Amino acid sequence: MNIEEFKISVIIPVFKGEKTISKLVDKLFDDLKEIAFEIILVNDGSPDNSEKVCIDLLEKYRNVTFVSLRKNFGEFNAVMCGLQHVKGKYAVMIDDDFQNPPSEILKLFQKAESENLDVVYSFYSEKKHHWFRNFGSWLVNQLTTQILGKPKDLYLSSFKLIKKEVVDEIVKYSAPYPYIDALIFRVTTNIGRVGVLHNEREDGKSNYSFKKLHSLFMTVIFGYSILPSRIILNLGLFLIILSILLIILYFFKVLPSWEMLVFLLFGGIQLASLGVVGEYISKSFLTQNGQPQFVVKFKKYSRTDL
Repeated sequence: MNIEEFKISVIIPVFKGEKTISKLVDKLFDDLKEIAFEIILVNDGSPDNSEKVCIDLLEKYRNVTFVSLRKNFGEFNAVMCGLQHVKGKYAVMIDDDFQNPPSEILKLFQKAESENLDVVYSFYSEKKHHWFRNFGSWLVNQLTTQILGKPKDLYLSSFKLIKKEVVDEIVKYSAPYPYIDALIFRVTTNIGRVGVLHNEREDGKSNYSFKKLHSLFMTVIFGYSILPSRIILNLGLFLIILSILLIILYFFKVLPSWEMLVFLLFGGIQLASLGVVGEYISKSFLTQNGQPQFVVKFKKYSRTDL
């Protein structure tokens, strides 16, 4: 099949998916048989047997690309790797845990085609995630609404569709801390949403953790916003004004000695300021230092695509 004929490129970041990835690919070929598509599997340094299972799938199916990363770089980095191999008109990201039925990809595709959208996000009437992940998703969506200017009614799901023209702009980002939703909003506002089904996780437990939630918050705040520095600047201006007022009150004998209070207050502000500056400097240092988004261990294609 000519690569120009692909309508959809399905990107699957694989991590501890040895028990599910084969069934997911089988289901994709069954549910999407009426449309021209390719599959891009990215093994994100899985410690299990996922790599071998993916290699076996190359022998079974055509139009499958498999990229194995040398270590675990994280889901966003793995997806960025997959986006660099997209040949279809649209790219769709789907997890390997079967919580998003592959057949729902057609809903995203039909929505994009009928309304000529650059990006289509999925949303769920009933989510089957663990309560902590739901809470984390809610926090991230509140944060991105304020920082990225995301519409309040738009849920930033990992299951989404992106037009190839937007993908081509996103992959120009080469820094080691990609946040794909932020990169999308840098490129386009022609975004839609469509309701899809959401299932229970088929195997194992979610890799979502407080550490990952914290890391995502730090990436969004310090990698795609100057909000922290603005908060510190405004707080500093407020304290200057407050200090002048306190000095006036002190000279009029309205306020007793307050030196220790001011010392503690300014000491705390100095530490917070150093922390904010440190975050920006460290991100800048690692970016300029050439830390990669990912490192490819090897890459393989279906035999029929060679």
